[in-house]
Amino acid sequence: MAPAYPIGLEVDDATPQSRLTVLFRMIMIIPHVIILEFIGVAVSVVTLLAWFAILFTGKYPAGLMNFAINAMHWQTRYSGYAFLLTGAYPPFAMGVDAAYPVRLIAEGQIEGRNRLTVFFRYFMLIPQILVLYFVLIAAGVVLMISWLVALFTGSVPAGMHNFLAGTLRWQTRVGAYGSLLTDQYPPFSLS
Repeated sequence: MAPAYPIGLEVDDATPQSRLTVLFRMIMIIPHVIILEFIGVAVSVVTLLAWFAILFTGKYPAGLMNFAINAMHWQTRYSGYAFLLTGAYPPFAMGVDAAYPVRLIAEGQIEGRNRLTVFFRYFMLIPQILVLYFVLIAAGVVLMISWLVALFTGSVPAGMHNFLAGTLRWQTRVGAYGSLLTDQYPPFSLS
């Protein structure tokens, strides 16, 4: 049996949401989008520095790893809110928030890194990106339907909620692999 993937996502079950916040969800996330764009640039720089550090030392510097994982916590909460997985507005904070309904579970790999897979990481991501591209198209359609349903009923149907949660889970694992947080190749799976 294969070990559990070191990057995961816990999502609480679908609960009723305010129809008003569902209606204005895309407007409400704008402040997060702006801040996360700047944080995303910083994470890109950290990933580039980590790429060189791993190639030369075989280790991901712990401080850089902590920054990247903490930024991913914020990104995951924002994405969960944007995907209608929760009606709770995400906090403007990096790091763990155990009370939030969408939680990143992340164990970064600092030592014992495979320099060869790090060197070729972006080529190795091509199959994941190709498959995930089509999954994200389907998720976009499901998200639009979920938005309409939630607008009228006040909740996202469980099946749609689970599909969107699985898509975000897969996207998070691929993002973590691309950010060099682990050498374990992500599974092609929504679970």
